[in-house]
Amino acid sequence: MLNQAPHSNPLPSMAQPWMPQFAVSEETDLEPVVFLPGLLCDQQLWRHQVEALSDIAAPMIANLTLDRSVEAMARRTLAVAPARFSLVGLSMGGYVALEIMRQAPERVDRLALIDTSARGDTPARTAQRKAGIESLRRGRFLGITHRLLTELIHPRHVEGAVAEDLRSMAGRVGGAAFLRQQEAIMNRPDFLESLLAIDTDTMIVVGDGDRVTPAEHAEEMHARIRGSRLYRIRECGHLPALESPEEVTRLLRQWLLR
Repeated sequence: MLNQAPHSNPLPSMAQPWMPQFAVSEETDLEPVVFLPGLLCDQQLWRHQVEALSDIAAPMIANLTLDRSVEAMARRTLAVAPARFSLVGLSMGGYVALEIMRQAPERVDRLALIDTSARGDTPARTAQRKAGIESLRRGRFLGITHRLLTELIHPRHVEGAVAEDLRSMAGRVGGAAFLRQQEAIMNRPDFLESLLAIDTDTMIVVGDGDRVTPAEHAEEMHARIRGSRLYRIRECGHLPALESPEEVTRLLRQWLLR
């Protein structure tokens, strides 16, 4: 299901992740926008954007915790999304966004890909994921560790509110959903060739300090998607929606009003 929130209260209490939130009214003039979270993230990832864009956007936040493949995540999202919408995906959410573009490109008015990649997993990365999965099955779910934090976000955020937001989201998503998401990411298709078929108005955003899907991945997508625009965010890691929320919101507003 999609998380949906009434326009008067764009994002619900974080105490109840994935609570029913919002149905887009047929009478609204607001732009339906589907937000796709990343690995171990819930609606809190998009809190700033949902609140700051509530004057122009009708937000819907997809639940990507239920399925074991990006194909199934895309189908579940499409099943409850409006007939036409703008689409924003970050990291794993970007993989799902690219799969939506393969399954139903005619339904997407605009596409925003944030700190993501069109490449499939390398054999080395797949081996790392499998080792992590086996370790989790033998032990307990630790959520976002300090080592993982240093991979995900810019050094200036390793201590403070961004790190706490990440830990709280991971705790709510939990170990079982993490295993499903890792399986989906590990087995995702390579989207590089399918990028050539995208003719939707596309914005690509990357943090200049992203160590997970670095700038070269963004440049690769930009080179293949006709007419796309590429933006780099300074002093930012893999999660600009949290690390540089004002800048991401500014770019999304510009993209929605274009």
